[in-house]
Amino acid sequence: MKPTTEVDRLTVVSVDPRDDPLWRDLVEQAPSSVFHSPSWIRVLSDTYGWEPRAHIVVNDRSQPVAGVPFCRILDVLGSRVVALPFSDYCDPLAPDAESWWLLSDRLLADMCPVTLRCVHNDIPLVDNRFTVVKRAKWHGLDLRPSLETLWRAMHSSAQRAIRKSQRDGVVVRVAESEQELRAFFDLHLTTRKYKYGLLAQPFAFFRHIWRQFLESRQGFLLLAVHDDRIVAGDLFLQWKSALYYKFNASSHDDLPHRPNDLLIWEAIRHAKLHGFTSLDFGLSDSDQEGLLRYKRKFGGEEKTISILRCWPRGLPTPAETELRCLVTRLAERFADKLVPDSVTERAGEDFYRLFA
Repeated sequence: MKPTTEVDRLTVVSVDPRDDPLWRDLVEQAPSSVFHSPSWIRVLSDTYGWEPRAHIVVNDRSQPVAGVPFCRILDVLGSRVVALPFSDYCDPLAPDAESWWLLSDRLLADMCPVTLRCVHNDIPLVDNRFTVVKRAKWHGLDLRPSLETLWRAMHSSAQRAIRKSQRDGVVVRVAESEQELRAFFDLHLTTRKYKYGLLAQPFAFFRHIWRQFLESRQGFLLLAVHDDRIVAGDLFLQWKSALYYKFNASSHDDLPHRPNDLLIWEAIRHAKLHGFTSLDFGLSDSDQEGLLRYKRKFGGEEKTISILRCWPRGLPTPAETELRCLVTRLAERFADKLVPDSVTERAGEDFYRLFA
């Protein structure tokens, strides 16, 4: 039911969150994530050509008090609003039900399906206009304890893996060029394809991340090297005092050297050295048992990410559902092991945007 609390002194404005000062002020003062940041939103728009917007609740002193970023997407699958595409989560920055109602009314005004991903803000979960269509897991690690305490909190299997990697001569260093980013992407594409049967985001997406984050020292790519070969890598983003584990890739043949555990440990050491207070491990699908076990090894907190959706005009028609299923099946065909990797990469360029 719509709140009855007086909200007449609040108004809603719509802005471009890539460069608007109101949005910048809001995300600086609110408990925002890297997925609310102007840099992340630029990555999405630069890669896919979407025109992002943000609704902001402003008080009578013209100060931003709440907001939500989103993309209005129009393609063969229809028109829809997503807050935000390809983001692990992007909670509405709404501290109370009144501000959430103002924001959600604006989101639903176009009568398009609206999708949200929430983990830290439960207010949208009690809005009966929205339905939870999927759940995933989120993991985060508090980095404020000492390095020794963080080491002891790890599962013994992670400790053994790190020591083995070090004995095997695996060295971790920070990538310095887009050529090394491309090498990481090649590993990422094959990891997605051969391990999970999935397409990868286009390389342009990673190139825009490099230019928006890594070139300005707001993130880094850690590479694990063995015998002068890149055998694994983790891409991290930075926002405020948090470090975000965003993408991983590794060579299947080199997994016995256990480079992935060493990469996380070196990221923790780097984060401690530079004053970060948390490590955000991001989203894991509930059926990815191996990934869940991997993230749980490092200790920390586990929460549920709720994917919410509202269909103002009613549920999708059978034809719309069939089309979505067809797109998924085509993507699976292009990620088949028998398909050349170059074709799989091009399929990601063509199809990945449809999964927003």
